[in-house]
Amino acid sequence: MGEKEKTVKKVVLDTNILVSALLFKGRLSEIVDLWKNGKIVSVFSKETFEEFRAFLEYAKFSLSTQEIKMIIEEEVLPFFEVVEVTNEIKGICRDPDDDKFLACAVSAKADFIVTGDKDLLEIGRYGSVKIISGSTLFKILGLRKA
Repeated sequence: MGEKEKTVKKVVLDTNILVSALLFKGRLSEIVDLWKNGKIVSVFSKETFEEFRAFLEYAKFSLSTQEIKMIIEEEVLPFFEVVEVTNEIKGICRDPDDDKFLACAVSAKADFIVTGDKDLLEIGRYGSVKIISGSTLFKILGLRKA
């Protein structure tokens, strides 16, 4: 086992990555196994969790209240750390709604923000937090597609 595989990484998953991992089959759905098996430690702040919860309620997903409750209580909360935001961050991201992910990551001392958002990816790094795509996360963890 390589050194990369042994090191658990603390990550903030942006809402689109998180929803894609939970609701759709595909490469990103493997992220669920990573947090369930302790290969990554995923982190929420109150603000990032509220965005996620609200996102699940979108009509396009056709999820019942009970399904949303089950996803949150069985698939997410038992595996995620909740962090109090201690570093308020404003005006860094082109979309002000994305600053909450930077604040969460910095407050949690996360290694990565995992996102598909081009504006966030363009930042590349904020302090010690690297901003990466899902495919980059898989490469870092030594999980290249066979």
